[in-house]
Parts: sequence; structure tokens; C-alpha cells
Amino acid sequence: MYSYKYPRPALTVDCVLFGWDMQTEQLKVLLIERAHDPYKGFWAFPGGFVDMDETADVAAARELEEETGVTNVYMEQLYTFTGVERDPRERVVSVAYFALVKPHKHKVVAASDATRAQWIPLSEIEKLAFDHAIILKTALERLRGKVRYQPLGFELLPEKFTLTQLQSLYEAVLGEQIDKRNFRRKVLKSNILIQLDEYETNVSHRAARLFSFDQTRYEELTAKGYIFEL
Repeated sequence: MYSYKYPRPALTVDCVLFGWDMQTEQLKVLLIERAHDPYKGFWAFPGGFVDMDETADVAAARELEEETGVTNVYMEQLYTFTGVERDPRERVVSVAYFALVKPHKHKVVAASDATRAQWIPLSEIEKLAFDHAIILKTALERLRGKVRYQPLGFELLPEKFTLTQLQSLYEAVLGEQIDKRNFRRKVLKSNILIQLDEYETNVSHRAARLFSFDQTRYEELTAKGYIFEL
């Protein structure tokens, strides 16, 4: 067996999943409570070490399932974190992934190295294990950048939604108030929404009209060079 002259860092993966809670109108993040040291009892992202016989992509899907029970989620690579002292055990490099999911479609069950697995409101996240606060900041910056030129927000909403619900989501993601009139004008002008002949039900206020995202229309426009811009 070949022996390397130089020491090599370990490789891990971390998974950042964002979800939208329609009831509370909060952007949430899927976290696990670590069952072992280091950082036992701290909240952290699902993740772990990459096995010798698997790719980082495979490891990310495996760790996510093992620690939270969540499967069949498309994740894209976010960034590679190489801080020298990011893990007190040894030199560790982590490939982080992120995804947008609908929480109600995924049953969360803690297992493996996790004591608990839970969707935590972004506004309530305080101290995280390792350098996961940096990873979260990076993921949020990526999300905020993308929602301005890609209709990612629709991946977090139910199939049918109101313009108010859509605006609330964008405000939560961007962390800022959006002018209602300008927002509706831009969204409707984009021609990627289908106005339905349906309205909200079981609400105490005046029922608002429902809309849905026109994926086919968006793909047709994109093929012609269209760029969604908020």
C-alpha cells in the first residue's frame, strides 16, 4: 500500500436545509442536537465524515437520512470550508450543501449521532457547533442572492398561494420590508404566475385570490433568455 509523505485532512459534509412555515410565516432551518462530543448538546447541521468508498454527494444524502430521516432532497454544493481549527478533533475540511424544501413533505426523525432533529426558526438560532454559524451565513447569502434572479421562492410555497404569502416569504428570506405595490407589479409582470379562479378559505379577513407558479412558462421564457428579477 502506498504511504503518503504528508498528513491529510479528514473530509466531512454538512447539509443546510431551508423550509418555510406557512402558519407562522417563518423561514426555518433543519438542525440536529449533537449526541456526542465535541459540542455535545449543541445544535448543528446534519452531516458527518465521508467514507472512503463514497463521493461527497453520496455522503451528504446518507448523513441527512441517517440523522434526520429526510430523503429524496436535491442538494447543491454551497462552499468548501477549510478553516484550520474548525474542528477540535483533527484537521477537517467540510463540503457544505444546501437545499430548499417543504417541511410538511418530510417527516423528521432523529437518529444516528443526533439526539433531536428539528426545524428551528432562523430568527431563533443563536449558538451553533463548530463553524456552522459561518456556514449558515454563507448559505443565507447564497439564498438571498438567488431569490432575486431565480424564482426559488416557489419551491418553498404550497402549490396554491396568495400574493401576500409570496411577499411574506420574500421578506423573510431577504430580511427586509418590500413595497407591496412594486412587488406585486414586478411579480405579475413576470408572466410566470397563473391566476386561479379560487380564493382563500377559512380566513377571518377578506379572502384573497390564489395563484400558482407556471413552471412550463418559466422554462419557455428562460430558453429565450428571460431573467427573473425581483
